[in-house]
Amino acid sequence: MDVLVMLEENPDQSPVLAHVNSVPAPLDSERPSRDIVTLYGDPSTESVALALAAAVECHRSGDGEAAGSLESIRHVGVWAERGAVGDAAWRDSSGQLVTRDLEIPLEILHATATELMREFGQVIGRLVAGLSMPDWPEGARRAITVSLGPVFGLTAPVLKPLESVLERWREADSLAFDYEGE
Repeated sequence: MDVLVMLEENPDQSPVLAHVNSVPAPLDSERPSRDIVTLYGDPSTESVALALAAAVECHRSGDGEAAGSLESIRHVGVWAERGAVGDAAWRDSSGQLVTRDLEIPLEILHATATELMREFGQVIGRLVAGLSMPDWPEGARRAITVSLGPVFGLTAPVLKPLESVLERWREADSLAFDYEGE
């Protein structure tokens, strides 16, 4: 399960803590499906863990139905005091569009977030630090990809090294200089 975690620069535009959206894999591509978590406000380990917990629980919520599968499209808002509320849509075997409301109680989100923090607290902390870094290139969207692998019905996150990502952006913007010979 790949998750792109983005930080919205203008948090005043949303009353929610985060949005979780799914992007299914294209039919003719080997690229995996992806969840996109958009955080509003200053990121903290608690808010990131809660938003990631919503993404995880969206996949679990299907109980064998397509709503929890990678082929469904999900859109969920995460509230710190309410839990996660949204919907899922997918095509059944006959091609009919099926929709289902999703509601993940706050207690379940907190339990999953606690488990994520226990297993991957250091990675979540690095993710928060990366999103909070002040030296992101101007105009660049603050976004970091995390992959979740198989652990407690999920998967273990692997965070792409932040420095190498920032270094590539700096080089692409001609901000990296070679000082040899000067």
